[in-house]
Amino acid sequence: MPLPLAQVQELRDRLSDRFRPWSRSAQFWVRAVDIYGSYKVCQLRTGFVKDEEEREAMWEQQHEIGAQKMYSLCSELGGLFLKAAQILGKPDLAPTAWVKRLVTLCDKAPSTPIEVVRDVVEKQFCKSFDEIFDFFEVEPVGSASIAQVHRARLKSSKTDVAVKVQHPGAEQLMMVDIRNMQAFALFLQKYDINFDLFSATKEMEKQICYEFDFVREARAMERIREFLRVSNKKPPVMVPRVIPGMISREVLVMEFIQGTPIMNLSNEMSKRGIDPAGKLAAMAKQ
Repeated sequence: MPLPLAQVQELRDRLSDRFRPWSRSAQFWVRAVDIYGSYKVCQLRTGFVKDEEEREAMWEQQHEIGAQKMYSLCSELGGLFLKAAQILGKPDLAPTAWVKRLVTLCDKAPSTPIEVVRDVVEKQFCKSFDEIFDFFEVEPVGSASIAQVHRARLKSSKTDVAVKVQHPGAEQLMMVDIRNMQAFALFLQKYDINFDLFSATKEMEKQICYEFDFVREARAMERIREFLRVSNKKPPVMVPRVIPGMISREVLVMEFIQGTPIMNLSNEMSKRGIDPAGKLAAMAKQ
């Protein structure tokens, strides 16, 4: 007797969840080996070139190729690799071509569907969506590797809030990603570089685990907010106020503060007539 459609779909979802880490690991290793191999080939080729300018040109071309491959890896796999892109997209940590390409990934994480967001919020607060919010914007204000943020209005206080909701399953996949990165770091340490990359990935693992605990994050926000209030007549940094009773490990509700994304800061300054050659604008662009 054939299984009902709902049971078939449930079985498919279970199998998909079971094999997803394996599929993800395979995708990482295929791409990582491709990037690593292309750099080793370039290293071999430049060894036969005597002219220094020609060697530099070959490396620049390789960095452009490597940057595109790394961009594809980070944007398509997402998760921890988006975080890695944020770290590598700094001038002191990667070639210029990598920085220019990876810095565009800071806010490009895929978003979780609104139906799933509703389910997470209702389970965490044990209330229906309509009991909590007057309105809830379907499109997120932003989406990152761990969570996404929606603007909403609380029914109880008519206050506009930012609702930060974790992507379901993100923590498990990030742990898979970090294990793969640790294995790759050990390989590089053994055969290619004289630097303790593995310890850096272990520290990253610890910090990422902290980031999945929104209760801990809320406590830290309140401590910083109170410190700035006590230490300054006019606090130099605005820290959103956490909404009491609306904090869980996977959902964090805080006051909504209108602002400008840091990546858009130089454009915003130009709109406001701030001298593009001035020190303030130069710092913002940097």
